[in-house]
Amino acid sequence: MHRWSESFIPTLREAPADAEVASHKFLVRAGYIRQLAAGIYSYLFLGNRSFNKIVGIVREEMDKIGQEFYLPALHPRELWEASGRAALMGENLFRLKDRKGSEMVLGMTEEEVMTSIALKDLRSYKQLPQIWYQIAPKFRDEPRPRSGLLRVRQFMMKDSYSFDIDAAGLDVSYKKHFDAYCRIFDRCGLKYMVVEADSGAMGGKESHEFMVRTPAGEDQIVSCDGCNYAANMEKATSKLEAWGDLAREGDGNPLLVHTPGQKTIEDVARFLGVSPKNKIKTLAYMAEEKDEKTGKVKLRGIVVLMRGDHQLNEAKLNGAVGAATRPMEESEIKALFKSPAGYLGPVGVEWARDRKKDADKAVLFVDKALEGRVNLIGGANQEDYHMKNITPGKDFHPTAYVDLRAVTAGEGCPSCGKELRIDTAVEIGHIFKLGYRYSESMGARVLDKNGKEVMPIMGCYGIGIERILTAAVEQSNDENGFWLPPSIAPFEIVVAPVNVKDEAVRAAAEDIAKQLEAAGFDVILDDRNERPGVKFKDADLVGIPFRITVGNKVTEGTVEVVLRSTREVRDVRIGAVVESFRELLGRAE
Repeated sequence: MHRWSESFIPTLREAPADAEVASHKFLVRAGYIRQLAAGIYSYLFLGNRSFNKIVGIVREEMDKIGQEFYLPALHPRELWEASGRAALMGENLFRLKDRKGSEMVLGMTEEEVMTSIALKDLRSYKQLPQIWYQIAPKFRDEPRPRSGLLRVRQFMMKDSYSFDIDAAGLDVSYKKHFDAYCRIFDRCGLKYMVVEADSGAMGGKESHEFMVRTPAGEDQIVSCDGCNYAANMEKATSKLEAWGDLAREGDGNPLLVHTPGQKTIEDVARFLGVSPKNKIKTLAYMAEEKDEKTGKVKLRGIVVLMRGDHQLNEAKLNGAVGAATRPMEESEIKALFKSPAGYLGPVGVEWARDRKKDADKAVLFVDKALEGRVNLIGGANQEDYHMKNITPGKDFHPTAYVDLRAVTAGEGCPSCGKELRIDTAVEIGHIFKLGYRYSESMGARVLDKNGKEVMPIMGCYGIGIERILTAAVEQSNDENGFWLPPSIAPFEIVVAPVNVKDEAVRAAAEDIAKQLEAAGFDVILDDRNERPGVKFKDADLVGIPFRITVGNKVTEGTVEVVLRSTREVRDVRIGAVVESFRELLGRAE
């Protein structure tokens, strides 16, 4: 039996000065974690028990669909060079050298290592599909560690990888993970959402994130309470209210208008007496692009047109470009537009009609909100002048129409039309269809049914173990502490005798704890010689969902059961305590 008096549970009355979010404050105060260095934490007794329960749930569900591996955290840098991620990850990747001078990295994920195993040992379609997973430490040289366990430099991750012979097989592996993740998060007692997501540095096309709403989150999710629509900001779309176009002036051709000193969207709209919704916002960027003929990397202009009142979502832009972008410098703007910034527009510039064929011309992406619009107002590429009567497709020709707009709260849901909401959230899991990115770059091949050598198609799937714990704390706390779902709490029940010097009270508490433990419940007996108030405060603080208060009512054969989440107090007969908790927790005898 676990006894509080023999356990290391260093509770604190005050939170650390740098703790800003609830999970950071309470996990430190409850004695779950202690900071060793910025973004590096030790898990103490309670924290490790909760942590192991989460890992156990994850392992049970993953064993139903895959096979567990244990891979090294120390990787040869050549592996990451082969995949192209050594440069892509930049300073986020921990890098070191061994005594012989060989360059190594600490793994953030295991795509490269898993693919290297597949490369050496998968030979035929008969060996596919494969789902391999591990639960192990990962490392990220986080520039600004913060929010306790939410943004750290060492963390525990369940990462798994699927190898299939074709896209249909990947669909099956992806669905297996999707369902397994739902079972995992359900069993961990989390209120979560599944949202369409951007694959980011992992690569790939289809992607979903599992998110928990909380003010401590660093991500934003767009969702609809009227239907099941949900997406992160990088993927979210919405229905826009119809907005009338301006009447054509003159002969309908672009009309030059003098706008002295008016540079901003708002200033020009006010000066001309129109809405920013009738204006074009021109944004100019540069991106590195490989020349398909020479193989050399060169800079290319990427120009974006948005509706005047809309904001660009940079993740959408980077996804459309296929690379990171940076704002154009003044000299680059003048070279392309022959105009100073503040008066830029699409008319009079020869844009790439086909991005690959017209490799010497700048790319023009027009946000879909401008598709079909007429008689817009934009810059004239001439200082102190703008143009009226600008119509996309007539007065200039976009390279492509692309969804680049950042959705805002209150816009219409793309599925049902009701108002969208935007919340901050914590990501607890992410699944990706990687496609052929790693098998191609690293040379993995298998023979298909016809004896032809083909690349296996891959998927990647991650769960942040610490994030499950922090998300649970974030969604279930008050001014006195927090409560965890029984499945991941360090103990399900704390038995608290109010006076251990009273023999009847002490003996009853001991007996109740032994009965519950024998019945399979996870119990800790608070046998400290402390005042009841101290015990109750600690019990409220440390995340245990149920407390049994053993006091003077033992003479009547009764104890109090306190539900931490609701503060509900129930009188329960001592002889019925075990049965009462079986009903409470849905356990069969």
